[in-house]
Amino acid sequence: MTLEETAVTSAIVRSFAEEFLEDLELDVAVAGAGPSGLTAARYLAKAGARVAVFERHLYVGGGMWGGGMLFPRIVIQEEAREIMEETGVSLKPCGEGLFVVDAVEAVSRSAASAIEAGARIWIGMGVEDLVVREGDRVCGVVLNWMAVERAGLHVDPLALRSRLVIDATGHDAEVCRTLARKAPGLRLLTGDGAVAGERSMWAEKGEKELVHNTRQVYPGLIVAGMTANAVFGSHRMGAVFGGMLLSGREAARLALELLRP
Repeated sequence: MTLEETAVTSAIVRSFAEEFLEDLELDVAVAGAGPSGLTAARYLAKAGARVAVFERHLYVGGGMWGGGMLFPRIVIQEEAREIMEETGVSLKPCGEGLFVVDAVEAVSRSAASAIEAGARIWIGMGVEDLVVREGDRVCGVVLNWMAVERAGLHVDPLALRSRLVIDATGHDAEVCRTLARKAPGLRLLTGDGAVAGERSMWAEKGEKELVHNTRQVYPGLIVAGMTANAVFGSHRMGAVFGGMLLSGREAARLALELLRP
């Protein structure tokens, strides 16, 4: 077989263009492919929603890859066991109601399960802004390459429409902070209208508050995972990921409820 370089180029460009064009109209755009973003995307896709995940880095999984201080293991609570087992991950009991999981396996199976359910994941592509109109409602995302951001180039972004957006960008709550910065007259539905920022580590309290904090904070914008705790000023948890998974599932449930006619 003769390998023609232009054939490789053609296959890549055509496939990318065709699938990216299909994602210009979404039910849900998820910003961030960490544990909560991947979980939300899987449940949404399984329910029949058109969903795509946009991850600014060249990898998925967020903080799961590093486990605890580069020991590639994470801990999951009994409450989230089912969510992890649905992806095929092996869980080993490590205490009352606790399980230890290989971090690499958790990331790999979470991403594969989301894709198998029908979600699409775009890497190297970050949500740098939101489309806000139609009566002050989030109705799309503004995208650019991470390489453009890193290089400091002035390159205009592209945008797509989405009925809902989930901010699962993690500790920095990037999408929510962008909304607050770009449109100071708009108010997040968080009591005082600001992104509070996460508090110091308190694993038990942070885990308990995470699902409660997973909610719609502005019309069309849902927060999930550590974004939710950062927006509402709750505690960080460290290498315990049960709450992140539960938050992702709750974000999907809420999104599906909001998508209903």
